[in-house]
Amino acid sequence: MKFFTFDGNINKKIGIIGGGQLGKMMILAAKNFGCYVTILDPNKNCPASSICDEHIVASFDDKDAIISLANKSDVITYEFEHIDYKTLIELFNNDKKIYPNPHSLKIIQNKYAQKIKLQENNIPIPHFERVKNVNDIKNYANILGYPLVLKASKGGYDGKGNLVIKNIDDIDKNINYIENICDDMFVEQFVNFKFEISVLACRSIDGDIKIYPIAKNIHNDSILHKTIVPANISKNLEQQAKNIASNVMKIFDGVGMFCVELFVTDDKILVNEIAPRPHNSGHFSIEGCITSQFENHIRAILNVPLGSTSLIKPSVMVNLLGEEGFNGDVYIVGVCKALDTENAFLHIYGKKQTIPKRKMGHITVIDDDIKIAEEKADFIYKKIKFISK
Repeated sequence: MKFFTFDGNINKKIGIIGGGQLGKMMILAAKNFGCYVTILDPNKNCPASSICDEHIVASFDDKDAIISLANKSDVITYEFEHIDYKTLIELFNNDKKIYPNPHSLKIIQNKYAQKIKLQENNIPIPHFERVKNVNDIKNYANILGYPLVLKASKGGYDGKGNLVIKNIDDIDKNINYIENICDDMFVEQFVNFKFEISVLACRSIDGDIKIYPIAKNIHNDSILHKTIVPANISKNLEQQAKNIASNVMKIFDGVGMFCVELFVTDDKILVNEIAPRPHNSGHFSIEGCITSQFENHIRAILNVPLGSTSLIKPSVMVNLLGEEGFNGDVYIVGVCKALDTENAFLHIYGKKQTIPKRKMGHITVIDDDIKIAEEKADFIYKKIKFISK
């Protein structure tokens, strides 16, 4: 049975693989268009479960479940990369609408293959080499020098899967870890960057590209802590970053939101990683921009015109993580402090359990003065805590 249509030609039943906070925020945007949304997630209490129309409770590599999601949906998208691309490619090759393109997903979810693709298309990246064992790592360390970054090709996020090797002793001390990933790993030259920026870009099915204001990112323990927009970089650097993002969208036949993370050094910018989906560093866009990254992602996959990405006011987004020493049913303190701050917007993801460093929510502050916005965001960050009783 068909659901609604746009202009008589596009059905509006959306399937989302993943029911975390990104999936939840996609649904909130999709509901503005009257869409019917089915999610696939193994956790029956995932954040998106409270607002979706249907929830298929199954693992992300369950082929039958993915096919079932496809049968219930007119278009499929996903909130993270580490999913079964093989089934999605089969469905895509049989004319199922899946965005971003699962053929590109296959490349992007393998960081080594991603680097090769970027290198082939002259996108600036750090020097990297495939390695198969400890001797290979030591040999390239002699060539590239220390420190050196060892990366697992698959499965890493928030710093997981990456190991910074400062000296030869670090190799010997981490021998067990290295042997566990030796089938699929590479080394990358350590980049002594000044700071990291991210470029959020959205591309329509027809090839129209909208790029958001450049975001400056600050990390703690390899987890995004704070995003500041605008990034306060030179016009030349800004244009370079936007050109790279635009090219990346074309290289990977992107439809929907992509995030391109870049290192900024004294004299150049280098691509770190690509995410083919809405991204944590783009959360500022919900209140800070005319059209949020989530709305534009939904617009793109429904093949309707993309919205303006113009910044309404300078914005600061801070992630709210589970507190150290707490593990269990979530209990939140400091909400009143957050909501009593002018132009501050609190987002609680609805995760039932808190664990240390788990992303539980975020706060965004907008202000004409970016310094005031950052001061307010820092104040709230110190007050609001996700603990357990």
